[in-house]
Amino acid sequence: MSTGGTLADALDAGPVPLDGGLSNQLEAQGCDLSDALWSARLLADAPEQIEAAHLAYLRAGARVLITASYQATFEGFARYGIDRAGAEALLARSVRLARRAADTARRTGPGRESWVAASVGPYGAMLADGSEYRGRYGLGVRELEWFHRPRVAALAAAGPDALALETVPDVDEAEALVRVAEETGVPYWLSYSVAGGRTRAGQPLEEAFAVAAGRDGVLAVGINCCDPEEAREAVELAVAVTGRPAVVYPNSGEGWDAGARRWAGRGTFDPGRVRAWARAGARLVGGCCRVGPEQVAELAGRLEA
Repeated sequence: MSTGGTLADALDAGPVPLDGGLSNQLEAQGCDLSDALWSARLLADAPEQIEAAHLAYLRAGARVLITASYQATFEGFARYGIDRAGAEALLARSVRLARRAADTARRTGPGRESWVAASVGPYGAMLADGSEYRGRYGLGVRELEWFHRPRVAALAAAGPDALALETVPDVDEAEALVRVAEETGVPYWLSYSVAGGRTRAGQPLEEAFAVAAGRDGVLAVGINCCDPEEAREAVELAVAVTGRPAVVYPNSGEGWDAGARRWAGRGTFDPGRVRAWARAGARLVGGCCRVGPEQVAELAGRLEA
């Protein structure tokens, strides 16, 4: 665990900068992420690259690192011949790598506290076919609980400061994730991927954010991996519905082409918007896919100013 104050304490004091997209930083470092495991493959093949990517974001001013476990699942690893014990070890390694990067940054810049959030991606991420941007997998809440529980338990056992239940496309999966996270006793945030003011599955955001209302373990509620244009109104609504701080980390504004496995369109991420997000109630603020250290540095600078 972190050696200083808790992440909840930090949020009480003001906005805290998150990191940016792990995958784009890994690609910038020369890593090939073309297979179905995406960045999670490097937990086995090149863990030093993951640690280096985390360190790049800390040096840019991020104070919360999100681990490389978004697409790390027992089922996904099994397709690559990795057994359950091996998968548990890789999930734990994802937390350990982020913690080591934080320790390195702390030695070179004493007095700057940082935290590690273990990424828990949606069921659709395991399918690697873009269905995390659609949801509605044909599974009920209990089936989704069954899928998520072992991975969440393994990540929680590794000692992160928080769980990041992220890029959630629909209310049923959010309900399953929140139930499982509450069992661990580890604080967590819940963030949806949204489009047009609704979840990716088309549900009203008021209904979606209400899943976290009154939950003991929730640190923040909000959105990620979506168009930056969606951010401010979603932040305001998340705070109004839950009474908790908001989390917001949009992507670059480009769209993911699942068939071609590439991003397309124009980037619209503007770190200058961060103050408006903070005024609306955002306390965890960063970037997602295609937002790199340079933009995080500008965002963190504006928050500190």
